[in-house]
Amino acid sequence: MRAVTYVSNNTVEVQDKPIPEIGSDEVLLKVGGAGLCHSDVSIITMGDDSPLIGSTLGHEVSGIVESFGEDVHGWEPGDAAIVSLILSCGECRACLSGRDNECHVAYPRDALAPLSPGIGSPGGMAEYIAVKSRHLDPLGDLDPVTSAPLADAGLTPMHNINSVRDRLTADATVVLIGLGGLGHLALQILRATTGSRIIALDTDQGKLDYASSHGADIVLPSDAEAAEAILDLTSGRGADVVLDVVGVQPTVDLSTSVVAGGGAIRFIGLGGGSFPYAAQSTEIVPWGVDIQRAYGGTRSDMREVIALARDGKIGVEVKKYPLDNAVQAFEDLEAGKIPARAVLVP
Repeated sequence: MRAVTYVSNNTVEVQDKPIPEIGSDEVLLKVGGAGLCHSDVSIITMGDDSPLIGSTLGHEVSGIVESFGEDVHGWEPGDAAIVSLILSCGECRACLSGRDNECHVAYPRDALAPLSPGIGSPGGMAEYIAVKSRHLDPLGDLDPVTSAPLADAGLTPMHNINSVRDRLTADATVVLIGLGGLGHLALQILRATTGSRIIALDTDQGKLDYASSHGADIVLPSDAEAAEAILDLTSGRGADVVLDVVGVQPTVDLSTSVVAGGGAIRFIGLGGGSFPYAAQSTEIVPWGVDIQRAYGGTRSDMREVIALARDGKIGVEVKKYPLDNAVQAFEDLEAGKIPARAVLVP
């Protein structure tokens, strides 16, 4: 089969690899689509000594059940399914508490990231992927090609939004910074599941126009005047929730500048920004601010995402590339030519 392989620093190739064999508790999924994420771009720049060299990439995967092992129940050939972002054990304390995105087995404390398809386990940028049946969720009548990004671009915003659900009341203000692959779905989830006022920001006018037509109450350019504008719109108090889906230094600075006392910041983007924290100072953030950098989401979050998509309340804006054009897709993503999400189609 063809598979997108990380061969050396900043280099991928489509290589021939064997179709994976499946165990008794596994399913062979014929890949319908594999999402391409900025995380994939980051992965392939980890250097020639990266432990992921030689691996098949792709952590956003959906497709059609081809076959399964003798211990698998509840699946039939032809069923559409999506692969879990985090290959959790299902048995540790975190998993049993419903925090499978913090699985002790898949995510030891010193790990770069939790075990995921394409990150420590063969990924889905290929014609086939073998996965344990418990790491699949049914898609029903959703398109198994365009649904692939829901595995991360839908899951991660949903988890972060669920973590601040108590703050997203009808009289609250939420600031959403970044309207790309994850951000455009975060916007739709906010609009579909909350009554809060949404202030959406981006540096790209096309993305701001998208936000205006998809539920944002106010759109602002993410520039040097953004913080003052947000404070003016909130009578000087600041936003109850800030979702930073970019994570570069200017957006981190903006997030800490506009969050209200007792508010919450969720750093979702992995842009490398940071801020100093002092336990007894309000110079950077006010008292009582809750800040998290969560990874991915839980199976419960994933099922909520699928339900919203099946009800037509959220949808992924995708640009499709044939699997053989994977190198071009990586180049286009890095060059900022993909407004939302790229999907590789075998």
